[in-house]
Amino acid sequence: MTVVVQWLLLVAPVVLVASRPAQDSTNGTVPLVMWHGMGDSCCNPLSLGAIKKMIQQDIPGIYVLSLMIGKNFVQDTESGFFMDVNEQVSMVCSQLAQDPQLKGGYNAMGFSQGAQFLRAVAQRCPSPPMKTLISVGGQHQGVYGLPRCPGEASHLCDMIRKALNTEAYSDLVQKHLVQAQYWHDPLNDDLYKKHSRFLADINQERVVNETYKKNLQMLDKFVMVKFLQDSVVDPVDSEWFGFLKTGQAKETETLQESVLYKEDRLGLAVMDKAGKLVFLTTEGDHLQFTREWFNANLLPYLR
Repeated sequence: MTVVVQWLLLVAPVVLVASRPAQDSTNGTVPLVMWHGMGDSCCNPLSLGAIKKMIQQDIPGIYVLSLMIGKNFVQDTESGFFMDVNEQVSMVCSQLAQDPQLKGGYNAMGFSQGAQFLRAVAQRCPSPPMKTLISVGGQHQGVYGLPRCPGEASHLCDMIRKALNTEAYSDLVQKHLVQAQYWHDPLNDDLYKKHSRFLADINQERVVNETYKKNLQMLDKFVMVKFLQDSVVDPVDSEWFGFLKTGQAKETETLQESVLYKEDRLGLAVMDKAGKLVFLTTEGDHLQFTREWFNANLLPYLR
């Protein structure tokens, strides 16, 4: 059965059909924390709810926390568009620290923008410890374009495009539009570094925060999944920490070719040499994969 996320923003439900572990004190499984992507919610039975159920079937007894940002599903979905990402990360850090099921550590799996948000959790909040981070289509160098906004018929998509293209680095847009907080304009690098509220900070673009670097290197594995036919993430290389070369918008560079890696501003070079970085690919569009592919490629990191 093909697992497909159909990005139908606020018009219909998003559809998803199907190291060294920290041991849970009760049944020996490793707890899992999941963070959904743009236009989705924590517990939609056709998306992350289905993924949670699938994992629980394959790993009996596992504790799975699918993060809800807000008091209900509607607020959770809206937060993915309009709530300051730094505030979201802070809320999640507090929630994880207070969850007794996670005190021995946990694995994390983020979908699309939820993956980069979970990386911020790993860098900023080392307790309880995140063991393995699985990024499913996460944009770790941000995006420069919105080629297929979820729900093409929605006026919201047009509003987001306009705001990003003209005012992405204004204080108002940065504060209130989530996608602006990981908008990465290679033609305006100084503006990006100065005004990006979220991505420029976690990617060490202004100063090197040694705590971020130390905390990220505590991961046993950092798994990144790239979708080879992705029509949502632009450029798709961002899913493997690559991006457009600065000063132009056509030629891309890999993580290993970037200043971030060469100067090892996040510790990724050290992690790479230690075998902690895992680069996976799958055919299909954004967040499209089969259950068989998931079980063969991702499930082993959750056991």
